Amino acid sequence: MPTDPTEQTTDERIVRRKLSDLVVDKLRDMIVDGELGPGDPMPSERALMERFGVGRPAVREALQSMHTMGLITISHGERSRVNVLNAGLALRQVDEIAQLLLSAKPENLEHLKETRRLVEVGIVKIATEKSTSADVKDLRKLVIAQSNELGSAEAFMQADIAFHNRIAETTGNPLIVAVSEAMLKWLFKYHTSLLHWSGREETTLSEHEKIVDLIEARDVEGSAQMMQQHLDRSDVLYKHHKR
Repeated sequence: MPTDPTEQTTDERIVRRKLSDLVVDKLRDMIVDGELGPGDPMPSERALMERFGVGRPAVREALQSMHTMGLITISHGERSRVNVLNAGLALRQVDEIAQLLLSAKPENLEHLKETRRLVEVGIVKIATEKSTSADVKDLRKLVIAQSNELGSAEAFMQADIAFHNRIAETTGNPLIVAVSEAMLKWLFKYHTSLLHWSGREETTLSEHEKIVDLIEARDVEGSAQMMQQHLDRSDVLYKHHKR
C-alpha cells in the first residue's frame, strides 16, 4: 500500500547556502590541494570574483570568514596571506570558547584539571622514553630559571608552564604540544597564586627536579608517579573565581 507523502518524517528539503559560504569552500579546497601554501598571498578580490562568478560582497565576506577561522591573515593595505596550518592554530580557534565555558560553569574547571592529570602523566611517560641529553639539559635550565623567579608569583607560574610545555615538546608530537599549551594557558587564568603559592615554591622546584632526574634515568613508571603526585598536590592551587 503506498505511503502517504504527508506522513513521511524525513526532511529532504534543500537549503540554499550563502554565496560567501560557497566561496569559503572553494578557497579551502585551494589550500588543501596545495594551490595556496603557507605564506602565499591570496588572489585579489577581482581575481576571485572572476574565478567564482560572484560579487565583491561575497568575496569579502568569505575572506573575513577565512580570517576568523585563522586560515588567513588580513592586514590593512596589504594582500591577505595564508597562515601556517598546525595543531596550535586549531586549538587557538577554540580558546575563547573554552575560557567562556570555564567561567560559566565551575565544574568545567574540575573537568579540565582531571583531563590535565590524565594527559600529563601520559606525556611524561612518552617524554621519558624519547628524551635526549639535550632535552634533559633544557629541563634542568628551566628549573633553574624558575628558581630565579622566587618572589614573583606570576613569573614563577609562567616558568612553571614553560617547564611542563618543554616536557611535552620532548615527545616530538606537535598535537601533544598544542594540547599541553592550551590546557596550561586556560588553567593559568584560574591559578590563585597570591593566595596559595607562599611557602610552596620550594616544593614545586623539588618536584620538578625529581621529575627531570627520573626522565634522565629513563624510569617511565617513576616519572609518571612523580608527575601524578606533583599534579595532585598542585590541584588545590586552581580555583574558580571571577576575573
